Amino acid sequence: MLEIIKPGLETSIQDFPGRIGYWNQGFPPSGPMDSWSFRLANLLVGNDAGAAGLEAQFMGPTLKFQNDGVIACTGANMAPKLDGEEIPLWESVAVTAGQTLVMGPALKGARGYLAVAGGIDAPEWLGSASTFHKASVGGLDGNAIQAGQVLPVNDGAGQAGRRVKDACRPEFAKDKKWQIEAVAGPNDDWIDDAGHAQFLATEWKLEARSDRTGYRLDGPDWTFTEKATDKPPENGEFPSNIIDQGYPMGGINLCGQKPIILVNDGPSMGGFIVPYTVPSAAFWKLAQIKPNEFLCFSRVSVEEAQALRIALDDLCTENSIE
Repeated sequence: MLEIIKPGLETSIQDFPGRIGYWNQGFPPSGPMDSWSFRLANLLVGNDAGAAGLEAQFMGPTLKFQNDGVIACTGANMAPKLDGEEIPLWESVAVTAGQTLVMGPALKGARGYLAVAGGIDAPEWLGSASTFHKASVGGLDGNAIQAGQVLPVNDGAGQAGRRVKDACRPEFAKDKKWQIEAVAGPNDDWIDDAGHAQFLATEWKLEARSDRTGYRLDGPDWTFTEKATDKPPENGEFPSNIIDQGYPMGGINLCGQKPIILVNDGPSMGGFIVPYTVPSAAFWKLAQIKPNEFLCFSRVSVEEAQALRIALDDLCTENSIE
């Protein structure tokens, strides 16, 4: 049992891969934004990689353990302290009943993860315990954790002293500039050659008005092909308007001139073009970017994006633990 002393900033229960197959009913996948860090945290404590755990953004929670157990903190460095003593990231740690864990502000990265041996015992809704705040579903009551709540934990048999190999951990940007892969499409033919060149050459700044629904980027205006400007009126007034279409997860949705990356809790459809899509293997980087840091995009093929995902999944196995 985990007693919540302080909830941190929108700390939520998530599981992997989230709520799959219900986007057409208005429920996005949700799940952890940095699934690399999340899955490794679970493996460290002896759970299945997708077991329910906690995702904290920018500021971590303060928790009191009501039972002995094993935990692991991964992702952003929130300088976790157990009864005032700092504990290592990327390692499993034994805790005893009555001890308090404090996860502070993110010193490096943006989202930190906490796994507990056995996993958090949250009810599944449409096949997942992942919290989707905007519809108040998942988690314990559909919302971020709250002070005073007690989170039940399943029985688990974790082992302290396990660690993720150094070569198997994500490497965060050191200069506030993140290299993000992007696949052209599905509407790349609405952007002219100059627009594509500009997109790939620009350092796009992440705006503070960004969350698990969408990442708003600040940068130059886009330029378009004739297809975007000479079109039937039912497509809409602006060059980036299109008849409502399905959005891919990771789609860079061009709302007027504002690019918005649609992430885990994003919408499934709408009336704006998507000239590029961030592949799932790059989502961990999106999760760890802070506002006012920069995204530099590099174009990859569908085949390259698939290879990146296969390589990422290979890292999220027991082979990465020692």
